[in-house]
Amino acid sequence: MAEPVDATVAGSDDLRAAAQVAGLGSAIKSARRRLDLSIAELAHSAGVSLGLVSQLERGMGNPSLQTIAKLADALGLTVSQLLEESGSDFEVVRAGAHHALPIDPQVPADQQVARELLTPRGESMLQLIRSTLPVGFTNEGKPFRHIGTESVTVLSGRLEITHGEHTAVLEPGDTATYGCSLPHWWANVANGPTVVLGAVSPFER
Repeated sequence: MAEPVDATVAGSDDLRAAAQVAGLGSAIKSARRRLDLSIAELAHSAGVSLGLVSQLERGMGNPSLQTIAKLADALGLTVSQLLEESGSDFEVVRAGAHHALPIDPQVPADQQVARELLTPRGESMLQLIRSTLPVGFTNEGKPFRHIGTESVTVLSGRLEITHGEHTAVLEPGDTATYGCSLPHWWANVANGPTVVLGAVSPFER
């Protein structure tokens, strides 16, 4: 005779599994947006269906480890990084322990932007990113476009931002804030590297 199932334990397991899928979906969405990828682009790169990625980002589904590995690889992450649980209500990321964001392999080495995530990995409501732009950098040919609001401050150098029909040059200490759903691009117009501190929220202003 089969042992009776404890409904409380079973319910707890279901809740834990749902929380894990929700956490995975949040991590996928966060990493995808950092790379300025659409759901379709991520799905194509990972070799999975668009519906599967969309479902996961909504906290639904039961992905296999193979699927998770494909998504992690497409996002430039390890499986363990993608499955990391979100942090507590208070976290400190020490200097020297910042997470280096994936680079774009299609961009020449001398035009690569070094980006460090200063907020905890897995955080999706607010991300603080420090970007170091090399001399001559511009992404005019591949502008950013994603949902959310961004506020950037120039720490050193000079940054030219084009947002739709508006263009502005920021000097050290200057800050620009804008909605990210409109195509926008950056250019380093200094004689040396330009360092930018940017805060990104998934909410559109």
